[in-house]
Amino acid sequence: MTSNKNTTSKLDYNLVFILLLLFLASCISIYSAQASGQYKENFLIKQMVWYAVGGGIIASVMTLDSDQLRKLTWYAYGFGLFLLGFLIVAPPSIAPVINGAKSWFIVPAMGSLQPSEFVKIFIILTLSRVIDDHHQKNQGNKTIQTDFWLLIKLGIVTMVPLMLVMQQPDLGTSLVFIAILVGMIFISGITWKLLVPIFSSGTVLASTILYFVVWKPDILEKYLGVKQYQFGRIYSWLDPYNFQSSAGYQLTKSLLAIGSGQTGGKGYGNREVYLPESHTDFIFSVVGEEFGFIGASVLISLFFLLIYHITKVGMETKNNFYTYICVGVISMITFHVFQNIGMTIGVLPITGIPLPFISYGGSALMGNMLGLGLIFSIRYHYKKYMFSTTA
Repeated sequence: MTSNKNTTSKLDYNLVFILLLLFLASCISIYSAQASGQYKENFLIKQMVWYAVGGGIIASVMTLDSDQLRKLTWYAYGFGLFLLGFLIVAPPSIAPVINGAKSWFIVPAMGSLQPSEFVKIFIILTLSRVIDDHHQKNQGNKTIQTDFWLLIKLGIVTMVPLMLVMQQPDLGTSLVFIAILVGMIFISGITWKLLVPIFSSGTVLASTILYFVVWKPDILEKYLGVKQYQFGRIYSWLDPYNFQSSAGYQLTKSLLAIGSGQTGGKGYGNREVYLPESHTDFIFSVVGEEFGFIGASVLISLFFLLIYHITKVGMETKNNFYTYICVGVISMITFHVFQNIGMTIGVLPITGIPLPFISYGGSALMGNMLGLGLIFSIRYHYKKYMFSTTA
């Protein structure tokens, strides 16, 4: 049933179009952000270069089919653990401490490279294979015991890199790992008899930790190794205007920038609020000030469109491994968007998570492009088997 039409339709043009719109939005926002006078570098050109590199990553990953991805999964996971482990023991000349965190390698001709951005995708692949292998092995023999064992395996796969990232420390990436795990657990088919008590306990634990952060921070600092600057992020989130000269400075400026944009914005290039690092984590504040509620809504709609499209891809394919990958990528992107926008408007504490495909940053962009490469791969291969039950 192969035809020229099927051959030419392997490329997901809808996803290409969405990615092109995100690229344009990123370029427009970064160009305006770097014009504030704070920077001497041309981040726009660099972002365009990273997008080109990301395009190469997509083209490479897209050629890999399901069997090849499965074979590479554990090698990628092991390589990711090696990078995270080496990052901890690497000398400062290779892995300097920046803002209290040791999260980047210095790579000649590339600048800094954050391995945890790629490990997010490796975790998605590994969790997908673990779930798929588990169900194939226990097909027709699903019990609470097998579900519990699957939960343990998913927890181990996630906890190993999570503990390594927490040593850096990198709270934002740690939360992304957890978000990916939660999304994969929900789609894994584990019985609610296990999930309800576990997530209820997690909610209680999170509330308890928040209590200790607010009222007993010395205990967390002593026994869990939480850094003082991380407490500052919580305090400045809860009451930013009392910390606007220190930890709450960026949040108060971000709120002022977005609020002053009102409905239609001040116009492109007409920024008035000075906001440090606005080309990275606070790029949404630039959009909110210059394009207002309307422009911010358009950008958010692009992300909804992206997530909807990936959801559609996951539902159309009959390959369970592919479906789990889609869920993992959706979980990662959704959490990134929700956390980044939430922190710029004061709904969530600041964690240093960039806005996917919009914020400047080579590692984050390449990691996200690697994730989209998996989605392109699914669309590229599954149409060949559109009449099969294993596509």
